[in-house]
Amino acid sequence: MSHLKAVASRTLQLALVLWAVVTILFLMFRLMPGNPMAAYIDPTFTVEQQQALMAQFGLDKPLWEQYFIYLGNLLQGELGQSFRYREPVAERIFALLPNTLILTFSSLFVAYAFGILAGAYLAWRRGSAVENAAIPLVLMTRAMPEFWLGMVLLAVFSFWLGWFPAGGTRPAGADYDSLWALYTSRDFLSYLALPALTLAIYSQGLPLLLMRSNMLDVMKEDFVTMARIKGLSNWTVVVRHAARNALLPVMTSFAIAVGYQLQGNVVVESIFSWPGLGRELVNAVSASDYPLAQGAFLMIAVVVILMNLIADMLYALLDPRISHA
Repeated sequence: MSHLKAVASRTLQLALVLWAVVTILFLMFRLMPGNPMAAYIDPTFTVEQQQALMAQFGLDKPLWEQYFIYLGNLLQGELGQSFRYREPVAERIFALLPNTLILTFSSLFVAYAFGILAGAYLAWRRGSAVENAAIPLVLMTRAMPEFWLGMVLLAVFSFWLGWFPAGGTRPAGADYDSLWALYTSRDFLSYLALPALTLAIYSQGLPLLLMRSNMLDVMKEDFVTMARIKGLSNWTVVVRHAARNALLPVMTSFAIAVGYQLQGNVVVESIFSWPGLGRELVNAVSASDYPLAQGAFLMIAVVVILMNLIADMLYALLDPRISHA
């Protein structure tokens, strides 16, 4: 029962955070200087035509009324109409969201798989030449700007060696029977490789350093000393005892990493012309298409909030010592 109350309480808190995000996004775009429809009103339009266009998008109403209409539409899953595409924002976002999620989670899977294994290994080899060389290298990759790293990989592996395509998700003119056929094709995987590798190289520093730090702390615990006294092999002590107990903070950091990764996607998707939510967000802001930009920001916020809720639930599930008041 206490777990259900904790989940309900946490869900309510996150719902309030989401409401705050929705309100900030609504005000941010509408209070900016200038007419949001300026880029779409032709100079030859009459005053009546301009007013009709403003009324079409609900911009002729008072701000408070627009706000409550917006909240009511959100509760029905309606995100408005894109100025640029003249189509529902929700359709546009959900068409691009799978590409962003695939890029995000594939890069994080590589980053965390490598980071956990390498972090455990470096903790085991504490003070060795391997650790002394690896730590500065990890810090260097973490300090690299994502756009610079992406451009280097693009220049080397695409333009110079020609191993991978430069951008997009499929060859020009390629057609697939379904999204599943596209996402499981060799073409898609080859287009995914460089942007995912860029994000993975940048992101692996967090799980690696966190795993190494946790391992060093855990290996000082009494149960690890007892395992060594029992005569267990180094492999058993490191993997089955130390690494297992050091994993919890690393796994719960995954939710935070999703939020950072979605922000990084904005840059990487633009560099590799990846048709995802981040690239569409940049284009929408540049084109003053605030319903689409607002919807893209909101979708990213929803994903981050959900991942934090999942992390909280997993933390309590994986570690019974954790209790929520």
